[in-house]
Amino acid sequence: MRLVDVLTVALLVSACTPAPHDVPPPGAEPAELMPVGDGHPVVDALPDPELSGGHVGRAPRRLTVAQLKQSIRVTTGRDWAGLEGLAASLGRADYALVNAEATETNLVFAKFLEDGAREVCLATADADLAQPDVAQRVLSPKIAAAADLAALDEARVRENLVYLSTRFWGLPLAGDELATWTASAQRIAARAKAQKKPREAWAALCIALLTDARFITY
Repeated sequence: MRLVDVLTVALLVSACTPAPHDVPPPGAEPAELMPVGDGHPVVDALPDPELSGGHVGRAPRRLTVAQLKQSIRVTTGRDWAGLEGLAASLGRADYALVNAEATETNLVFAKFLEDGAREVCLATADADLAQPDVAQRVLSPKIAAAADLAALDEARVRENLVYLSTRFWGLPLAGDELATWTASAQRIAARAKAQKKPREAWAALCIALLTDARFITY
């Protein structure tokens, strides 16, 4: 064999022979020997919900005055008549002395919201009780005899509460919370029936839904 042929064969053999550091030791996993970077940036882990008020990501934000006005109108079909007169106290900026909308939930906001909810919900309850078309009702579209909430069975109360929570919050009640709301609704209905004031039962449910944090935050 010519010298050139011998050198060629030697080079081919050398190229096909793995280097010592490329040979996996006995029992070793391939991933341990040849880690391959994926090229993606390092992503920080999400915070523990228990250390972040039960939520992940940004904290919930309270509705602005304009958003609150629109949400009440869409949900109940009516306006809070006194809202505009209280807008500054509720956080609306006047762009003279205050140039940023306030969106914190403080005692002043909570007090005025409860007053507004009472106004809106009592009017809504009255309108529902006077509305013969069940499908047109806001608070009792699943209940034919809205005047006697105390006479309803638990299943029908639950069905109506799931509808209401979805309408007001975009999130249906479920599980233990649904059971708690159902029991409360039945107690409220029994008291309202004893006083012969069915509007009070429906208004109370409406107020509870409208003043809940899930209605005023997003």
